[in-house]
Amino acid sequence: MSTEVKHEHIVPVHVYVLVFVALEILATATALLAHLDLGAFNAVIAFAIAVTKMLLVVLFFMHARYSERIIHAVCAVAVFWFGIMVVLTESDYLTRWWHTR
Repeated sequence: MSTEVKHEHIVPVHVYVLVFVALEILATATALLAHLDLGAFNAVIAFAIAVTKMLLVVLFFMHARYSERIIHAVCAVAVFWFGIMVVLTESDYLTRWWHTR
């Protein structure tokens, strides 16, 4: 029998406040970006903002930053799987007949 006690990491409240403020700023940036015409860069910038918001939520609100290595591995596999889905979706989209006209 193991009597090892695991201690959870206590995150200070100011960290949550800073992450919340960052998420609000990024959400505002997303809304403002919708009104700008940057051509092909609109999607790229919107995707970068979305990934940044996702990372903040996963790392701080879901406590992945302070978790064990297995949780880091699960997160890495999830990102890898998402990458596979993006590549497959783009390969389908780019090979459509109506896209070439």
